[in-house]
Amino acid sequence: MRTFEQKWTAWLDGQLSGSELTEFEASLPDKAAAEAEKANAKKLGALLKREIGAHGLANEEFFSHQLRERIARESARPSRERDGGVSTWWTIRRLLWTGTASLAVFLAFAIFVMHDKNPAEQSQYLTQILNARVDPVVSPNATISMFEAKEDRVTVLWTEGLQSLPADYAAK
Repeated sequence: MRTFEQKWTAWLDGQLSGSELTEFEASLPDKAAAEAEKANAKKLGALLKREIGAHGLANEEFFSHQLRERIARESARPSRERDGGVSTWWTIRRLLWTGTASLAVFLAFAIFVMHDKNPAEQSQYLTQILNARVDPVVSPNATISMFEAKEDRVTVLWTEGLQSLPADYAAK
């Protein structure tokens, strides 16, 4: 269903017909004033078409018009776009901030993880050699040397010429 304004526009353009036309004309409060307004609107439309109508362009004018439009478009664009420098999301400033934020997150995570460990505790991998002997019968040319570094919490057991571990070898 059309609104009154849509019916009015269709009536002015002469697009109403039949029962719709009679029904609309019956709903007008002053049909004579409406007919006068319709005639004035048609006169105005004819005047506008005659005076403001677009004139055809010759090839030379059309080419010149295209050039003027292109120059106007290019002069309206910012200079960075004209020079071919297209802005991207990853500018230097954003890269710097992203790197700084990533480093801060890494440091906070590292401090949080390292905070749980006490560096003065003894490592779970540290062992003590209780007894290191070589049975001369089993391995007559075997030697055992122990090296221990307290500051690094490392003990190295160096064996040479050992064919098997002695039965009394123990570590805790």
